[in-house]
Amino acid sequence: MHSSSRRRLGAVALSTVVAVTGAACSSGSGSTDAKGSDSGTYTVWDPYPQFAKGSDWVKLLDACGAKAGVKIKRTGYDTSDLANKALLAAQQDNSADLLVVDNPVVSTLAEAGVLTSTEDNKLDTSKVDPNLLAAGQSDGKTYGTPIGANTLALYYNKKVLKEAGVDITSVKDWKSLTAALAKVKAAGKKGITFSAIGTEEGSFQFLPWFWGAGAKLTELDSAQAVSALSLWKDWLKQGYAPNSVINNTQTTSWQEFAGGDYAFAENGTWQLANAKKAGFEYGVLPVPGAGGGSAAAPTGGEFVTIPTQGDTGRYATSRKLATCLTSTQNLYDTDTTLSYVAPTSEVQTKQVAANAELKPWVEAVKAAKGRTSDDLGTTYPKISEQLWKAVQSALSGAKSPEDALTSAQAAVK
Repeated sequence: MHSSSRRRLGAVALSTVVAVTGAACSSGSGSTDAKGSDSGTYTVWDPYPQFAKGSDWVKLLDACGAKAGVKIKRTGYDTSDLANKALLAAQQDNSADLLVVDNPVVSTLAEAGVLTSTEDNKLDTSKVDPNLLAAGQSDGKTYGTPIGANTLALYYNKKVLKEAGVDITSVKDWKSLTAALAKVKAAGKKGITFSAIGTEEGSFQFLPWFWGAGAKLTELDSAQAVSALSLWKDWLKQGYAPNSVINNTQTTSWQEFAGGDYAFAENGTWQLANAKKAGFEYGVLPVPGAGGGSAAAPTGGEFVTIPTQGDTGRYATSRKLATCLTSTQNLYDTDTTLSYVAPTSEVQTKQVAANAELKPWVEAVKAAKGRTSDDLGTTYPKISEQLWKAVQSALSGAKSPEDALTSAQAAVK
């Protein structure tokens, strides 16, 4: 690594990485294997410690290694742990050959000089949906390619809605959704649950409503932003959403919905397996925009990236490995395993043909947006922190939505 890159690394706070991880990914613990000295061995670090040796994911890594004529030394880390280790390894010029990282971390690592751009490493991203690729772009350059995406939508309990006399096809915007919640409450059931906790998870869950109002992360105090926070505040005031949302994680919010009394729950693709175990008929609806249509929800999921190496001769093989992992068939297999929506229209079509339940998720992903898009990069974590603080202040009653967002914008500036 060039000395200038090392200097940039020294300026990156590890807390920035921690702040943007964990909103939509699983976690666990991994080993701390370093890169082997054998030039025929390539190291891969990923955030999937739940996949042990013999799993489909590890088999795929080995198969791609064999195709490229090299051996793979793979380590699975906790999501935030992986990002921090990537920064430290780069400082020591000991980066992995391939990093699979949570998408909002890409811009942080890129700005720190950890990653090569696709312009430099020649990785082909032409088939990737532009809105998903944007999560890995910074200062006009692209760093890596998405291996899959997940996002948020509304799960709904068909029985609860039927008993309340709600036709799900009538729910097209905020007004009709709120009217549905009123009917559900009048029928003696519970309305909607979500996560508004004071962490990145809270921001992650608020963003579809924020963006669905037409708000921008660079203007937290806009009238559109106030309308989104007022919507949530009014739902709590009317009893359409429980006060527990203030402390709910996405997991505890799901547990509330799984109890069978709630009409709606905002959650992600990663709950599909749990939805099938819930014991009641459910459906999925993209989060509606304020005036209709699908709101942009934030994308979760990972990017396959190629870190900067002192030995630039390794890039060609690293590119072969990344290309193999994100080939059409391998994307289909991997994203099915991870409950992800593929990042290309070609594979998305194949997924829906195999499983019609994925159709609303594909629609949601096509409307989705990266949290660091709009060239926010490493400023996103600062904005997000103020956003979740504003949500907490408004929902707890400490401040009005307008005052909470005014304070948030002032703090960001």
